[in-house]
Amino acid sequence: MSPPMSASAFLSALKAEGLKIVEVGSWRTHNRNHKGPWGPVHGVMIHHTVTSGSARTVELCREGDDELPGPLCHGVITKDGKVHLVGFGRTNHAGLGDDEVLRAIIAEKGLPPDNESNTDGNRYFYGFECENLGDGKDPWPEAQMEAIVRAAAAICRHHGWTERSVIGHLEWQPGKVDPRGFTMSSLRSRIKAQLKS
Repeated sequence: MSPPMSASAFLSALKAEGLKIVEVGSWRTHNRNHKGPWGPVHGVMIHHTVTSGSARTVELCREGDDELPGPLCHGVITKDGKVHLVGFGRTNHAGLGDDEVLRAIIAEKGLPPDNESNTDGNRYFYGFECENLGDGKDPWPEAQMEAIVRAAAAICRHHGWTERSVIGHLEWQPGKVDPRGFTMSSLRSRIKAQLKS
């Protein structure tokens, strides 16, 4: 069981992994903690935004919309490889997902199919939204992919987790397809290599 790191430790971990960080407003205290608990944390979830344009994407992920208030993640990874910190604590990114998947993540075992939505993922996961249209055609620049790898590795390194603690939204909640354009197995392979470096 891992308590969430502090906002300062989160920032330090990301910087130590060599990431370019943009701190957006009062990100350290911008959260949805009034809606439920934050922690214990068990993993990192990767998403795509279905947006284009970095400024618009960051603003949307910070503020949310009428149907889903922000913040929608902890960090937004834009195509240039920068990580924009928009919130810390409980954020609206994971939604309800499969309790069997959560148990596999905690045990760092292979993931079962996600066929239920019975567990509050916003409590248990750090989340990164990654700027991409999510149509399978929008490219993923190497600078962005490297930032995704390093951001996930930074959190895993802090908590002593392996790459098996990193999942895609599509592995958590039935019907989700994100991130689209690369496989989570290939991403986890890169994270594993990063953790060894």
